[in-house]
Amino acid sequence: MAAAQAFIQGWRKTRSWLVCCWCCLGARLGACPALSHPLSSRCSEMLRYFDQLGKRKQAQATNLWNEPADDTHMERDDDRELYNLLQKRARLRQGSEGYRRLSFDISAHRQIRREVKDRWRQILEVLGFSTEADGLLDITSTASYSSLRQPLQARQLLTALAEQTSLFDRHCSLPERYLFVLDRLLILDAGDDFLSAARCYYPLEAEEGPPSEEEPPSQEAVLVTLSPAPQGGEEEEEEEEAAVMDEESLLVKLIE
Repeated sequence: MAAAQAFIQGWRKTRSWLVCCWCCLGARLGACPALSHPLSSRCSEMLRYFDQLGKRKQAQATNLWNEPADDTHMERDDDRELYNLLQKRARLRQGSEGYRRLSFDISAHRQIRREVKDRWRQILEVLGFSTEADGLLDITSTASYSSLRQPLQARQLLTALAEQTSLFDRHCSLPERYLFVLDRLLILDAGDDFLSAARCYYPLEAEEGPPSEEEPPSQEAVLVTLSPAPQGGEEEEEEEEAAVMDEESLLVKLIE
C-alpha cells in the first residue's frame, strides 16, 4: 500500500514537470518571429516579392533605360524625361485625353530605344550569335561598372560605333547600357567583328546640306504641289482621320 502511494505521488510530480516544460516550450516558440506568423502570411509575402520583381524586370525590358545602373532614372536627360512622363500618366485616369497624349509620347520614346536594340540584334545574328543575342542584350539594373572586364576598350569601341556608324540616335547621347554589351563581346573576342559589321550594315549617313543656289527648284514641282485636291478629298480625309483614331485606340489598348 505504501509503495502504491509513493508511485502515485511520483507520477504526479513528473506530470506537473512535463506540463511546465511544455508551457515553457510553447512560450519560447511563440516568441520566435519565424514561427509566430502563419504559413499563409509568409507565402503571400514571398509571392508579393516575386510579383514585384517580375514587374520591375518587365518595366526594365520595356523602357530600356539608357543608364541601367541608375535606379532613380534621373542622371540622364532622356531617362529623366521618360520617367517623368510615366509618373505623370500614372496620376491620370486611363482613357482620358491627357492619358492618351502621354501614352503616345511614352510610346515614341520606347520605339526609338527598341529600334536601336533591334539594330544590335541584327548585327549579332549576322555574326552568328542568334541564340545568344537576347542574353547579350539583356542589361538590368543589377549591372555595375565594377563588373566590367575591359572598360577602357569597351568605351573606345562605343565611341567608334557612334562616330563611324548610324546605330544610335543622333539627338541623344550614347546609351551606357551598350557599354556592358560591348564588354561581353570583347570577352568573346568579337568586338572588332561587331564594329566591322556595323560599318557595313549601318554606315554613317552624310548630313544633307542646304540646297544649291545654282539649281533652283523647278516650277513644275511647285505646280504639282499646289494643285487643287480632286473631288471627294473631304471623304478621303474623313476616312484617314477615322483610321488614325482606330490606330490610336488600338495603341492605347496595347500600351495598357
